[in-house]
Amino acid sequence: MQAFRERLAEAGIDVALITDDDNVYYLTGYYDYLHMEFGRPTILAVPRDGDSVLITPTIDLNSARASAQVERIAPWNDGKGNEWREELPAIVKDAVRVAIEPDQMPPVVRTFLGELVDSGKLADAAAILADLRMIKSDEELQLARHAGQVGQAMMEAGRAAIADGVPEFDVAIATSQAGTRKAAELLSAHYDDAYMSPNTHFLQIMASGETIINTHRRASTRIMRRGEPVFLCFCGMTNFHRFKLGFDRTFWIGEIADMSQAAVYEVAVASQKAALDALRPGVTAESVHAAYAEVIASAGYEYPFRCGRALASQFGFVETAIELPVI
Repeated sequence: MQAFRERLAEAGIDVALITDDDNVYYLTGYYDYLHMEFGRPTILAVPRDGDSVLITPTIDLNSARASAQVERIAPWNDGKGNEWREELPAIVKDAVRVAIEPDQMPPVVRTFLGELVDSGKLADAAAILADLRMIKSDEELQLARHAGQVGQAMMEAGRAAIADGVPEFDVAIATSQAGTRKAAELLSAHYDDAYMSPNTHFLQIMASGETIINTHRRASTRIMRRGEPVFLCFCGMTNFHRFKLGFDRTFWIGEIADMSQAAVYEVAVASQKAALDALRPGVTAESVHAAYAEVIASAGYEYPFRCGRALASQFGFVETAIELPVI
């Protein structure tokens, strides 16, 4: 929080209004509150001088008190006064420049703020936070490594559950249990937060056989068969202390029935190796992507989707694969 205040001062910003739940967690440690999916804004106000204020629903007040590292909490309730709008006029009244997250602020909040602050006074807080979060602290690196351990446990359990005659949902059950147990083990051994759930998040992304071309298909009742490819993805599921790991694998059951699939997979492995070889301090994300894309394009395929995940943001960067995994 203090580092963010210093960045605000350097940029000549008087106050920042933060609404993205990952950024709120990054700055305060507050999480698992009802947010915009339930029509309930939570807004963190961070002045460069003065007390930080967390505006959040009264229904989550006790959770805020337990976890939010802020100077003041301003709870609001449905139908009472001006609800979440109550605090904002005073917060921005004397501000010459107000920073927001332009692409993440909920429209209802942005519309109300537009009644209080001229658009010419608005600045970009998201860019400041992205730059601040680019270099990970030791604590964040520990979270990343622990998220990796959770993801690895899930993948190993998924691989062990894949077999001829097994329904996809059985694999999803195995991965969820393994991830939850590994997360619980790590939380108990290394963290003091009794509120953080070890349970995995999100539905298992999985595809097998002829459905393998559906990138974000969920585990279903489909029965897997020998020789088929099976794709497991844990992006979003592995969400350890809100560190989301981008991690996936493709397996074949017993043998590769269609060897053209192996050729495609080899291109994917080579493109990933090119990305990893290009990845080092001082390079841009686009140069890493360019190295990866060149391998795919040179093999005769169309320009590919971006490689890895969002660098220096919520998601871990890259999935690793070394050989054709036949089980």
